[in-house]
Amino acid sequence: MILAARIGILAFCLTVLPYAFTGMPSSQAQESESVPGMAPPTGLPVPRFVSLRSAEVNVRTGPGTRYPVEWVFVKRDIPVEITAEFDTWRRIRDWEGTEGWVHQSMLSGKRAIMVLGDIRTLRRSAGDSAGGLAKVEPGVAGKLLHCQTNWCEVNVGGYRGWLQKSEFWGVYPAETVE
Repeated sequence: MILAARIGILAFCLTVLPYAFTGMPSSQAQESESVPGMAPPTGLPVPRFVSLRSAEVNVRTGPGTRYPVEWVFVKRDIPVEITAEFDTWRRIRDWEGTEGWVHQSMLSGKRAIMVLGDIRTLRRSAGDSAGGLAKVEPGVAGKLLHCQTNWCEVNVGGYRGWLQKSEFWGVYPAETVE
């Protein structure tokens, strides 16, 4: 009798409780890509590069408004790397390696770059022998237009030219950008 009651409770838990959490039978809940109230998975690769959409972006210690703001970005259109996703929150890393959580609405799919290292020569075409167009200082942000094997076309300060992938942050070494 006790065993039958336990089996009956177990059967109740296995068939009814999934309804309590998802509102659908357990067989449908397993096939569903999202739970009501939760954002669906983006299906985009992680990690990936994006840029900041706003000139003021709060970076939090965790994924939600209950977590304190650790610092604030005050410039838009700079590159960040998404390293994790949780609901509508994205853990990002900047070019200095600092990480934190931001709401997805503060990010844009537009690609950007951050010039690193020494003063760089923005070239007229892809190649070391191409003529120089402008000098670009480290810490300057620009737009990523597209990339070939080792070179990317960028727009920095209104100048459109080419930089080697190793001269900036915002693209992976083997990545091609159309």
